[in-house]
Amino acid sequence: MSDVKRVVILAADNSVLSSIASPMDMFLQAGVLWNVAMGARPNPLFDVEIVTADGNPVTAVNNFPVVPKRAMSEVDTADLVIVPSQGFFFDPSTSDHHQRIEWLKGIHERGSDLASVCAGAFTLASTGLLDGKTATTHWSMAKQFRKQFPEVDLRTDLLVTDEEHLFCGGGISAELNLSLYLIEKYCGREIALQSARCTLVDLDCITQSPFAVFTPEKNHSDKLVLDAQEHVEKSYHGNVDVEAIAADAGMSVRQFNRRFKSATGETFNGYLQLVRIEAAKADLVNTGLPFEEISLKAGYENVSFFRRIFKKSTSITPAEYRRRFGNH
Repeated sequence: MSDVKRVVILAADNSVLSSIASPMDMFLQAGVLWNVAMGARPNPLFDVEIVTADGNPVTAVNNFPVVPKRAMSEVDTADLVIVPSQGFFFDPSTSDHHQRIEWLKGIHERGSDLASVCAGAFTLASTGLLDGKTATTHWSMAKQFRKQFPEVDLRTDLLVTDEEHLFCGGGISAELNLSLYLIEKYCGREIALQSARCTLVDLDCITQSPFAVFTPEKNHSDKLVLDAQEHVEKSYHGNVDVEAIAADAGMSVRQFNRRFKSATGETFNGYLQLVRIEAAKADLVNTGLPFEEISLKAGYENVSFFRRIFKKSTSITPAEYRRRFGNH
Protein backbone atom coordinates (compact mmCIF):
# COMPACT_ATOMS: atom_id res chain seq x y z
CA MET A 1 0.00 0.00 0.00
CA SER A 2 3.02 2.35 0.15
CA ASP A 3 2.59 3.21 -3.53
CA VAL A 4 -1.04 4.22 -3.09
CA LYS A 5 -1.57 7.93 -3.72
CA ARG A 6 -3.67 9.90 -1.26
CA VAL A 7 -6.40 12.09 -2.76
CA VAL A 8 -8.47 14.52 -0.69
CA ILE A 9 -11.65 16.17 -2.01
CA LEU A 10 -12.50 19.44 -0.24
CA ALA A 11 -16.31 19.68 -0.34
CA ALA A 12 -18.30 22.79 0.53
CA ASP A 13 -21.92 23.89 0.54
CA ASN A 14 -23.38 24.18 -2.97
CA SER A 15 -20.69 21.99 -4.48
CA VAL A 16 -21.79 20.29 -7.68
CA LEU A 17 -22.23 16.69 -6.63
CA SER A 18 -20.70 15.19 -9.77
CA SER A 19 -17.55 17.23 -9.26
CA ILE A 20 -17.13 15.35 -5.97
CA ALA A 21 -18.36 11.91 -6.94
CA SER A 22 -16.89 11.61 -10.45
CA PRO A 23 -13.25 12.24 -9.48
CA MET A 24 -13.72 9.93 -6.50
CA ASP A 25 -15.03 7.15 -8.74
CA MET A 26 -12.36 7.73 -11.40
CA PHE A 27 -9.45 7.53 -8.97
CA LEU A 28 -10.87 4.60 -7.00
CA GLN A 29 -11.34 2.50 -10.14
CA ALA A 30 -7.70 2.92 -11.27
CA GLY A 31 -6.03 -0.47 -10.97
CA VAL A 32 -9.34 -2.10 -10.06
CA LEU A 33 -11.86 -2.17 -12.94
CA TRP A 34 -9.33 -3.09 -15.60
CA ASN A 35 -7.76 -5.80 -13.45
CA VAL A 36 -11.16 -7.32 -12.66
CA ALA A 37 -12.16 -7.19 -16.34
CA MET A 38 -8.92 -8.97 -17.26
CA GLY A 39 -9.31 -11.60 -14.54
CA ALA A 40 -6.47 -10.21 -12.43
CA ARG A 41 -6.36 -9.28 -8.76
CA PRO A 42 -7.50 -5.68 -8.05
CA ASN A 43 -4.64 -3.33 -7.27
CA PRO A 44 -6.04 -0.01 -5.95
CA LEU A 45 -3.73 2.88 -6.78
CA PHE A 46 -5.48 5.70 -4.92
CA ASP A 47 -7.00 6.26 -1.51
CA VAL A 48 -9.71 8.93 -1.69
CA GLU A 49 -11.52 10.75 1.09
CA ILE A 50 -13.88 13.71 1.36
CA VAL A 51 -13.22 16.47 3.88
CA THR A 52 -14.96 19.73 4.76
CA ALA A 53 -13.81 22.88 6.53
CA ASP A 54 -15.14 21.80 9.95
CA GLY A 55 -15.73 18.08 9.44
CA ASN A 56 -19.51 18.50 9.36
CA PRO A 57 -21.72 17.45 6.45
CA VAL A 58 -22.38 19.98 3.70
CA THR A 59 -25.25 20.30 1.26
CA ALA A 60 -24.46 19.99 -2.42
CA VAL A 61 -26.63 21.56 -5.09
CA ASN A 62 -30.06 19.95 -5.38
CA ASN A 63 -30.02 19.65 -1.55
CA PHE A 64 -27.97 16.46 -1.59
CA PRO A 65 -26.09 15.82 1.68
CA VAL A 66 -22.36 15.12 1.52
CA VAL A 67 -20.86 13.44 4.59
CA PRO A 68 -17.08 13.90 4.97
CA LYS A 69 -14.62 11.58 6.62
CA ARG A 70 -13.05 14.33 8.70
CA ALA A 71 -12.21 18.04 8.92
CA MET A 72 -9.58 19.44 6.59
CA SER A 73 -7.47 20.49 9.59
CA GLU A 74 -6.98 16.80 10.41
CA VAL A 75 -5.20 16.25 7.08
CA ASP A 76 -1.53 17.26 7.19
CA THR A 77 -0.41 15.88 3.84
CA ALA A 78 -1.86 14.47 0.64
CA ASP A 79 -0.60 13.78 -2.83
CA LEU A 80 -3.53 15.66 -4.34
CA VAL A 81 -6.31 17.94 -3.11
CA ILE A 82 -9.30 18.46 -5.39
CA VAL A 83 -11.49 21.57 -5.16
CA PRO A 84 -14.97 20.75 -6.55
CA SER A 85 -17.10 23.21 -8.48
CA GLN A 86 -19.62 25.42 -6.71
CA GLY A 87 -21.04 26.50 -10.06
CA PHE A 88 -22.46 30.01 -9.83
CA PHE A 89 -22.69 29.74 -6.02
CA PHE A 90 -19.06 30.66 -5.35
CA ASP A 91 -19.17 33.18 -2.52
CA PRO A 92 -15.92 34.44 -0.96
CA SER A 93 -17.87 36.04 1.89
CA THR A 94 -18.87 32.73 3.49
CA SER A 95 -17.52 31.99 6.94
CA ASP A 96 -15.39 29.01 5.92
CA HIS A 97 -14.01 30.42 2.65
CA HIS A 98 -10.98 32.10 4.27
CA GLN A 99 -10.26 28.96 6.30
CA ARG A 100 -10.32 26.81 3.17
CA ILE A 101 -8.02 29.22 1.32
CA GLU A 102 -5.46 29.25 4.14
CA TRP A 103 -5.59 25.46 4.44
CA LEU A 104 -5.10 25.03 0.69
CA LYS A 105 -2.06 27.33 0.75
CA GLY A 106 -0.61 25.49 3.72
CA ILE A 107 -1.04 21.98 2.37
CA HIS A 108 0.36 23.08 -1.00
CA GLU A 109 3.46 24.44 0.78
CA ARG A 110 3.83 21.02 2.38
CA GLY A 111 3.98 19.37 -1.04
CA SER A 112 0.40 18.60 -2.08
CA ASP A 113 -0.74 19.12 -5.66
CA LEU A 114 -3.94 21.15 -6.00
CA ALA A 115 -6.61 20.66 -8.66
CA SER A 116 -9.86 22.50 -9.34
CA VAL A 117 -12.94 21.37 -11.24
CA CYS A 118 -14.88 23.91 -13.31
CA ALA A 119 -15.79 26.88 -11.05
CA GLY A 120 -13.55 25.41 -8.36
CA ALA A 121 -10.92 27.51 -10.14
CA PHE A 122 -12.40 30.56 -8.37
CA THR A 123 -11.50 29.04 -5.01
CA LEU A 124 -8.09 27.92 -6.20
CA ALA A 125 -7.37 31.36 -7.69
CA SER A 126 -8.36 32.96 -4.37
CA THR A 127 -5.22 31.45 -2.86
CA GLY A 128 -3.09 33.63 -5.14
CA LEU A 129 -1.19 30.52 -6.23
CA LEU A 130 -2.47 30.82 -9.81
CA ASP A 131 -1.23 34.40 -10.29
CA GLY A 132 1.03 34.48 -13.34
CA LYS A 133 0.09 30.91 -14.24
CA THR A 134 -2.31 29.29 -16.68
CA ALA A 135 -5.70 28.08 -15.50
CA THR A 136 -9.06 27.17 -16.95
CA THR A 137 -12.70 27.17 -15.93
CA HIS A 138 -15.99 26.87 -17.77
CA TRP A 139 -16.07 29.20 -20.78
CA SER A 140 -19.31 30.85 -19.60
CA MET A 141 -17.54 32.11 -16.46
CA ALA A 142 -14.53 33.58 -18.24
CA LYS A 143 -15.55 37.24 -17.95
CA GLN A 144 -16.33 36.98 -14.26
CA PHE A 145 -13.10 35.09 -13.61
CA ARG A 146 -10.92 37.60 -15.48
CA LYS A 147 -12.45 40.50 -13.57
CA GLN A 148 -11.83 38.84 -10.22
CA PHE A 149 -8.40 37.38 -11.03
CA PRO A 150 -6.72 39.53 -13.70
CA GLU A 151 -3.27 38.15 -12.84
CA VAL A 152 -4.21 34.61 -13.90
CA ASP A 153 -3.63 33.53 -17.52
CA LEU A 154 -7.08 32.10 -18.18
CA ARG A 155 -7.29 29.58 -21.05
CA THR A 156 -10.91 28.62 -21.58
CA ASP A 157 -9.97 26.95 -24.87
CA LEU A 158 -8.42 24.15 -22.79
CA LEU A 159 -10.14 21.41 -20.82
CA VAL A 160 -7.12 20.82 -18.57
CA THR A 161 -4.24 23.07 -17.49
CA ASP A 162 -1.09 21.97 -15.68
CA GLU A 163 1.45 24.34 -14.18
CA GLU A 164 3.73 23.92 -11.18
CA HIS A 165 1.63 21.26 -9.41
CA LEU A 166 -1.58 23.27 -9.95
CA PHE A 167 -4.22 21.71 -12.20
CA CYS A 168 -7.59 22.91 -13.49
CA GLY A 169 -10.44 21.21 -15.33
CA GLY A 170 -12.61 23.40 -17.53
CA GLY A 171 -16.16 22.11 -17.02
CA ILE A 172 -18.35 19.88 -14.91
CA SER A 173 -17.76 16.88 -17.16
CA ALA A 174 -14.08 17.82 -17.39
CA GLU A 175 -13.53 16.34 -13.93
CA LEU A 176 -13.30 13.02 -15.77
CA ASN A 177 -10.71 14.36 -18.24
CA LEU A 178 -8.81 16.02 -15.39
CA SER A 179 -8.89 12.83 -13.33
CA LEU A 180 -7.58 10.76 -16.25
CA TYR A 181 -4.88 13.35 -16.87
CA LEU A 182 -3.76 13.10 -13.25
CA ILE A 183 -3.93 9.30 -13.25
CA GLU A 184 -1.55 9.39 -16.21
CA LYS A 185 0.65 11.89 -14.38
CA TYR A 186 0.88 9.74 -11.25
CA CYS A 187 0.68 6.22 -12.66
CA GLY A 188 1.71 6.40 -16.33
CA ARG A 189 -0.09 6.27 -19.64
CA GLU A 190 -0.89 2.58 -19.61
CA ILE A 191 -2.89 2.82 -16.38
CA ALA A 192 -4.63 5.94 -17.72
CA LEU A 193 -5.49 4.13 -20.95
CA GLN A 194 -6.88 1.21 -18.96
CA SER A 195 -9.02 3.64 -16.97
CA ALA A 196 -10.16 5.36 -20.16
CA ARG A 197 -11.18 2.06 -21.73
CA CYS A 198 -13.13 0.99 -18.66
CA THR A 199 -14.91 4.34 -18.13
CA LEU A 200 -15.41 5.17 -21.85
CA VAL A 201 -13.81 8.60 -21.40
CA ASP A 202 -11.52 10.05 -24.07
CA LEU A 203 -8.05 10.34 -22.53
CA ASP A 204 -6.79 12.83 -25.10
CA CYS A 205 -9.76 15.23 -25.16
CA ILE A 206 -8.00 18.47 -24.20
CA THR A 207 -10.09 21.37 -25.52
CA GLN A 208 -13.47 22.88 -24.72
CA SER A 209 -13.42 25.21 -27.75
CA PRO A 210 -16.10 23.27 -29.70
CA PHE A 211 -18.57 23.84 -26.85
CA ALA A 212 -17.88 27.53 -26.25
CA VAL A 213 -20.27 30.29 -27.34
CA PHE A 214 -19.09 33.84 -27.98
CA THR A 215 -20.98 36.22 -25.69
CA PRO A 216 -20.19 39.85 -26.59
CA GLU A 217 -19.10 42.08 -23.73
CA LYS A 218 -21.65 44.90 -23.51
CA ASN A 219 -21.45 45.64 -19.83
CA HIS A 220 -19.67 48.94 -20.43
CA SER A 221 -20.74 52.55 -20.87
CA ASP A 222 -18.87 53.47 -24.06
CA LYS A 223 -21.70 54.40 -26.42
CA LEU A 224 -19.38 54.74 -29.39
CA VAL A 225 -18.23 51.15 -28.95
CA LEU A 226 -21.76 49.91 -28.29
CA ASP A 227 -22.87 51.52 -31.55
CA ALA A 228 -19.96 49.84 -33.36
CA GLN A 229 -20.92 46.48 -31.85
CA GLU A 230 -24.52 46.93 -32.97
CA HIS A 231 -23.30 47.83 -36.47
CA VAL A 232 -21.21 44.63 -36.62
CA GLU A 233 -24.08 42.44 -35.44
CA LYS A 234 -26.42 43.90 -38.07
CA SER A 235 -23.95 44.10 -40.99
CA TYR A 236 -21.43 41.26 -40.42
CA HIS A 237 -22.55 39.50 -43.62
CA GLY A 238 -21.39 42.41 -45.78
CA ASN A 239 -18.33 44.62 -46.06
CA VAL A 240 -17.64 46.06 -42.60
CA ASP A 241 -15.03 48.81 -42.98
CA VAL A 242 -13.20 49.58 -39.74
CA GLU A 243 -11.46 52.54 -41.34
CA ALA A 244 -14.81 54.15 -42.20
CA ILE A 245 -16.18 53.49 -38.72
CA ALA A 246 -13.08 54.96 -37.11
CA ALA A 247 -13.19 58.00 -39.41
CA ASP A 248 -16.86 58.63 -38.55
CA ALA A 249 -15.81 58.61 -34.89
CA GLY A 250 -13.02 61.09 -35.61
CA MET A 251 -10.26 58.62 -34.72
CA SER A 252 -7.45 56.75 -36.34
CA VAL A 253 -7.92 53.02 -36.72
CA ARG A 254 -5.29 52.48 -34.02
CA GLN A 255 -7.08 54.78 -31.56
CA PHE A 256 -10.43 53.19 -32.33
CA ASN A 257 -9.08 49.65 -31.92
CA ARG A 258 -7.51 50.57 -28.59
CA ARG A 259 -10.81 51.97 -27.35
CA PHE A 260 -12.81 49.05 -28.73
CA LYS A 261 -10.53 46.47 -27.11
CA SER A 262 -10.56 48.33 -23.80
CA ALA A 263 -14.36 48.05 -23.71
CA THR A 264 -14.90 44.58 -25.18
CA GLY A 265 -11.65 42.69 -24.69
CA GLU A 266 -11.41 42.13 -28.47
CA THR A 267 -9.99 44.08 -31.38
CA PHE A 268 -12.62 45.25 -33.85
CA ASN A 269 -11.60 42.72 -36.50
CA GLY A 270 -11.38 39.96 -33.90
CA TYR A 271 -14.88 40.83 -32.71
CA LEU A 272 -16.21 40.81 -36.28
CA GLN A 273 -14.63 37.41 -36.88
CA LEU A 274 -16.19 35.92 -33.73
CA VAL A 275 -19.63 37.27 -34.66
CA ARG A 276 -19.31 35.69 -38.11
CA ILE A 277 -18.20 32.37 -36.62
CA GLU A 278 -21.21 32.32 -34.29
CA ALA A 279 -23.51 32.99 -37.26
CA ALA A 280 -21.90 30.10 -39.12
CA LYS A 281 -22.33 27.83 -36.09
CA ALA A 282 -26.04 28.64 -35.99
CA ASP A 283 -26.43 27.75 -39.67
CA LEU A 284 -24.44 24.54 -39.25
CA VAL A 285 -26.67 23.50 -36.36
CA ASN A 286 -30.05 24.62 -37.68
CA THR A 287 -29.86 24.28 -41.46
CA GLY A 288 -28.65 21.84 -44.09
CA LEU A 289 -26.93 24.56 -46.11
CA PRO A 290 -23.53 23.65 -47.58
CA PHE A 291 -20.61 25.38 -45.89
CA GLU A 292 -19.83 27.33 -49.07
CA GLU A 293 -23.20 29.08 -48.77
CA ILE A 294 -22.83 29.51 -45.01
CA SER A 295 -19.44 31.13 -45.58
CA LEU A 296 -20.92 33.65 -48.03
CA LYS A 297 -23.77 34.41 -45.62
CA ALA A 298 -21.23 35.06 -42.89
CA GLY A 299 -19.35 37.56 -45.06
CA TYR A 300 -16.49 35.44 -46.41
CA GLU A 301 -16.10 34.82 -50.12
CA ASN A 302 -12.89 32.86 -49.52
CA VAL A 303 -14.39 29.63 -48.20
CA SER A 304 -11.03 27.96 -47.55
CA PHE A 305 -9.91 30.90 -45.43
CA PHE A 306 -13.12 30.89 -43.40
CA ARG A 307 -12.86 27.11 -42.90
CA ARG A 308 -9.34 27.62 -41.48
CA ILE A 309 -10.34 30.35 -39.04
CA PHE A 310 -13.45 28.37 -38.04
CA LYS A 311 -11.27 25.39 -37.13
CA LYS A 312 -8.77 27.63 -35.34
CA SER A 313 -11.58 29.08 -33.21
CA THR A 314 -13.46 25.85 -32.46
CA SER A 315 -10.66 23.25 -32.78
CA ILE A 316 -12.82 21.20 -35.17
CA THR A 317 -13.87 21.47 -38.81
CA PRO A 318 -17.29 22.82 -39.84
CA ALA A 319 -18.31 19.30 -40.91
CA GLU A 320 -17.38 17.88 -37.50
CA TYR A 321 -19.19 20.76 -35.76
CA ARG A 322 -22.36 19.95 -37.70
CA ARG A 323 -22.00 16.24 -36.96
CA ARG A 324 -21.66 16.86 -33.21
CA PHE A 325 -24.24 19.57 -32.67
CA GLY A 326 -26.50 19.74 -35.72
CA ASN A 327 -30.27 19.37 -35.56
CA HIS A 328 -30.41 17.96 -39.11
